Amino acid sequence: MTYAQRRNLALALLAAFIAIVLLTACGTTQRALPPYESPLAKTDFQNVRTTAYTHTEFDHREYSNHNALGGELHAAGPPIHRAEAVLRAIPVYEVQRAIPIDDIGRRQVRRVSYSPELQPFSLSETTTTTVRARRGRPASSAPTRLIPGSAAADWSRWPVGTVFRLLSTGQAYRVEDYGWALSGRNTIDLYMSNQHEMNSWGARQETIQVLQWGDPQESLQFLRSHQNYKHIKRMVLELEGRHKEAAALR
Repeated sequence: MTYAQRRNLALALLAAFIAIVLLTACGTTQRALPPYESPLAKTDFQNVRTTAYTHTEFDHREYSNHNALGGELHAAGPPIHRAEAVLRAIPVYEVQRAIPIDDIGRRQVRRVSYSPELQPFSLSETTTTTVRARRGRPASSAPTRLIPGSAAADWSRWPVGTVFRLLSTGQAYRVEDYGWALSGRNTIDLYMSNQHEMNSWGARQETIQVLQWGDPQESLQFLRSHQNYKHIKRMVLELEGRHKEAAALR
């Protein structure tokens, strides 16, 4: 093969590579948005779909372990497993007896069921860390402030800075990130420190307690400078109150 032939072959391969890159980029920017869901009511307790992500995923590697604001992503602390409902003892006079259930005369005891209230919770609460006793010193317990992990969501549903906790685990999270698959969806993505924890979480329907709502105007101001992306444009439209346009965006 002559030098000219080798050069032409190299140029042809380079042109093919560039074409593939351009087509791939085009497909990425033009991909369809996820189906639109009507927003949930902004109440203190919400039932939402939760998923999980980590910084080593393929579509997050370019951002490393940084969130949309440029800060670092943080995993939540270990589950607290607090009792959400404290059952009270049932007095004897509240125990009722039913009619006989068979011809032997045995009787069954039926207890009255109650719907106990959720116990109050706030970020000012602390967990207790036990310090091992040293020589000549007794063991002690030191309070540790609860630190929220990072979460991604549609900022028109949960504005940046929104802090919530999972009722099932007691873990707290702060909305600091967003993503294409979350735009127009009632789904919150929880940051996990590795893929094993991410896969273990999977997708779960969870009840959350919103401890602090973020600022919609702060979210809108940030997103307006990035709305050349369709998923961000949808969030901007919704924050501006243009819900029909947000729902129609594909």
